[in-house]
Amino acid sequence: MDALRPVIKPYPWGSRHALAGLQGRERPSAGPEAELWMGAHPAGPSVLTRDGAATTLQAVVATAPERELGPACARRFGGRLPFLLKVLAAEQPLSIQVHPDRRQARAGFGARLNGDAGHGAYADDWPKPELLYALTSFEVLAGFRDCGEAAAMLEGLGLARLRPVVDVLRTGDGAPALTEALRAVLTWPRHDRDALVNAVVEACRGRARVPGPCAAAYDAVVRMSAHHPGDLGLVASLLMCHRVLEPGTALFLPAGGLHAYVRGVGVELMASSDNVLRAGLTAKEVNVPELLRITDPTVRVPVVRPVAVAGSDRTQVFACPAEEFTLYRTELGAPPERLVPGTGPRIALCTAGKALLRGLDGEELPLGPGGSCFLSDADEGVTAEGDGTLFVAAPGPEPVGAAAEPA
Repeated sequence: MDALRPVIKPYPWGSRHALAGLQGRERPSAGPEAELWMGAHPAGPSVLTRDGAATTLQAVVATAPERELGPACARRFGGRLPFLLKVLAAEQPLSIQVHPDRRQARAGFGARLNGDAGHGAYADDWPKPELLYALTSFEVLAGFRDCGEAAAMLEGLGLARLRPVVDVLRTGDGAPALTEALRAVLTWPRHDRDALVNAVVEACRGRARVPGPCAAAYDAVVRMSAHHPGDLGLVASLLMCHRVLEPGTALFLPAGGLHAYVRGVGVELMASSDNVLRAGLTAKEVNVPELLRITDPTVRVPVVRPVAVAGSDRTQVFACPAEEFTLYRTELGAPPERLVPGTGPRIALCTAGKALLRGLDGEELPLGPGGSCFLSDADEGVTAEGDGTLFVAAPGPEPVGAAAEPA
């Protein structure tokens, strides 16, 4: 068992209170803190101590992947830790974005390596499915509305200049119509973009005051406009489903699912990738043609509720169809609880209270709020006790019926 020193990412949309409070540091922090990374991703590998010397989890796994990951996991994922665990603290909205599947990621990254500038957004050849667990109420935009709902959202603004987009939604059919509506918004004539966005924000301001099922989505546009004035993503957001995750529930974001995080604090688990195609609400590159090619309006972004793990009264699993990861949550107590899963590479994170992990050899590792550790495949039979909440990230199950394609 190795205690981890996570990496804090100071993105401007982060909070000066949430991560500092979780870790028991002085608040407010000197600047915004957006993400706490626990993993072996090269852009922010966690630090640990081995044989009395500081090193990184990335280096530890690379040195002995079969020992650290286990032979089966090392074979499945090419010797890489397949997941990255984060605590995400969003005080401002993140970009509207989508992630590729494995085939698309390999093709896109290969094209980038061959000099294709249109595929510059592909940072690696991995997919990036995600699971977001809400520690606080978490506001998100996730997946598309159906054509009728999207048309009604736009019609409700009473803006004649949106009539061509509404007509596409009213006369088109399903996914092609939604794709075409998104294309129309994101490629709006440059000379009219500011006027369009300003008109939409002002119309949303008025509609948000009218009680009804659409008021929260209109209000979100107004709030997001304070951080991203003039951004076409504000208009595009009205094509998307607006929801608020309650604490204790999670959202699974598969490949092709358009989404954006608006505000909240949560535990995020994802495949260890940086592949992001953005549509708006960002100062970063927006690649509209590639985003439209990757986005699949038929993809549903489901809420995932925990299911009890067989043989345990206190451990639950947030199961989702991702090969790279699975998330477990344990409400600790006494007697000690056997950690699930019992083998393979795992990262444990304590988000509240205290946890004491104990190995078969008697080794003990205490974790307080915000504390985390890496457990290698050799760390079998670990138990945990205390009064805290413990999350464990682990690889997902191997696909049934066929061996996983090597990473």
